[in-house]
Amino acid sequence: MWVVAAAGSALFAGITAILAKLGIRKTDSDVATAMRTLVVLAFSWLMALITRQFDSIGAISLRSWVFLTLSGVATGASWMCYFKALSMGDVNKVVPMDKTSSVLTVLLAIVLFGETRLLPLKLACSLGILVGTLLMVKRRPATADRARGSSYLVFAVGSAVCAALTSVLAKVGVAQVPSNLATAIRTCVVLVMAWGIVALRGKLPHARPASLDRGELAFLILSGVSTGASWLCYYLAIQTGPLSVVVPIDKLSIVVSMAFSAIVLKERYSTRSLTGLALIVVSTVVMAVWA
Repeated sequence: MWVVAAAGSALFAGITAILAKLGIRKTDSDVATAMRTLVVLAFSWLMALITRQFDSIGAISLRSWVFLTLSGVATGASWMCYFKALSMGDVNKVVPMDKTSSVLTVLLAIVLFGETRLLPLKLACSLGILVGTLLMVKRRPATADRARGSSYLVFAVGSAVCAALTSVLAKVGVAQVPSNLATAIRTCVVLVMAWGIVALRGKLPHARPASLDRGELAFLILSGVSTGASWLCYYLAIQTGPLSVVVPIDKLSIVVSMAFSAIVLKERYSTRSLTGLALIVVSTVVMAVWA
């Protein structure tokens, strides 16, 4: 079941990246993140109510509350970096760099949770994912972001580090909490953080629905729904499956993102990039099947 959930998370996460990219062509990335979080919040609490998991909120331990809150903070930071990077660079450059979080997560899972089964295989596959990512990232800017050089990399790396921390903290936080309810609780933290940043940066006037492009607002709403679906699948997967395997499967969303970016955004890939993608996919599949 956790393998199916992880695959579902990857599918929806891949769709999210494209919908989000279409929603931030004119819209400020911080505002876009805050708007999307509202949608994710509504979606996640609706699912918690439908599945009657809300009734368990009184039984959540203090330890779970702390780790879910910290996970939400890390998620908010990761989102801020990710969407800033997306606004500065191509999807086919930002997404691969963000996916390096899977390598860091695998290492942390091995050290912190003792997931040492078939350790040499996991390390070899992690190395394959890292090399594949580097093959995809090290390429000249292909579009209008050329003038900005590689500035997007700073935010993409920040997104990856925070995403890895998110997974580790969430693994502890969801141990005794229904997955849908855990997702809803974490989203509350992300919402406060996202809108707090918008307010601190004086961007609230730009966050009014009337001031946003309607087309981009529609894409942001759809990306929020897709994110919510991805999260529900992801936290169900890490609750019942090994983190060191779930995370790499989830990162296969890169295949969906790149396919959509080629079709919808007309982004082009070099032989080097496709070789890197193939290496990432093969390494992930091997890890999922054997580890």
